[in-house]
Amino acid sequence: QERLVESGGGLVQAGGSLKLSCVASEQMFSRHTMGWFRQVPGEGREFVAAISWDGSRTNYADSVKDRFTISRDIAKITVYLQMNNLQPEDTDVYYCAGDEEPLIPDSTGWADYWGQGTQVTVSS
Repeated sequence: QERLVESGGGLVQAGGSLKLSCVASEQMFSRHTMGWFRQVPGEGREFVAAISWDGSRTNYADSVKDRFTISRDIAKITVYLQMNNLQPEDTDVYYCAGDEEPLIPDSTGWADYWGQGTQVTVSS
């Protein structure tokens, strides 16, 4: 079993919405920062959003901060990414990530654990 398993990706038209889910297999993730990244061709993974262990703090990339919302359910050890007003440039593979720092790392390049990714495709 994978430690972090994403779901909820798919194909939508521009302006539509998707909600991604990431289920963790171990209780330790309930005390970790959790977040989402997406691929940048030729560079690596780009930060999208993060949430602290208790949900009190959130960070977003400028490109998504007015459209995406990250949340988590501690009891279910699950993190979500509500994606609204999706645009073609949002098309990517989205990866769930966890980090042992509970209050969100200062660097946007953090990640101790990664999921396998879920594909989001936005058509015009």
